[in-house]
Amino acid sequence: MISATEALQRLKTGNARFVAERSASTPATRDDRHALVEGQAPFAVILGCSDSRVPVEIIFDQGFGDLFVIRVAGNIVAPSQIASVEFAVENFGTPLVVVMGHSRCGAVAATLNELQRPETDRAPANLRSIIGRIRPSVQTVLDGGGDPSQLLQRAVRANARAAANHLRHSSDILEPLVQSGELQVVAAEYALETGAVEFFDGAD
Repeated sequence: MISATEALQRLKTGNARFVAERSASTPATRDDRHALVEGQAPFAVILGCSDSRVPVEIIFDQGFGDLFVIRVAGNIVAPSQIASVEFAVENFGTPLVVVMGHSRCGAVAATLNELQRPETDRAPANLRSIIGRIRPSVQTVLDGGGDPSQLLQRAVRANARAAANHLRHSSDILEPLVQSGELQVVAAEYALETGAVEFFDGAD
């Protein structure tokens, strides 16, 4: 398995190809599928949003079996997401976890709306289960001012940063690996407007 540093560089290089419209990945062949029947060795775990505009393998120009992808609205970290990350790290030795938010995220925007609207106009109960996990990080940026688009961008980054930090410190399996340097957990933002991914927390 490659190192976390090499894995991160591989993602950056793949995203650069995607942005330049020079993607190299091709659809999986029958041989590709058969080669992975007995096992897998993804070099990175990506916890991203389920938004249809954020197809992780395409954004990073990676192929069949390269990435272990977890997608959920708002790229939130709940017990099932932590367990999924733990599974990949424990079973495949994957050295890198990326929590990737994206511009104009609907779940983060819904959280901002929930915080700014009257108590009588609340989101549906199931949506509030997602909003409840995003709310603490979004509340930290509400006093920053700025126009709504700037506020949303700050909130997207705060949410991804908080989710990455949660993964680093809320798992008996992941935390020791992070502390020993065997696992790197980073936050990132995908820009719908440009196709570029910026890694901004834990990527140094």
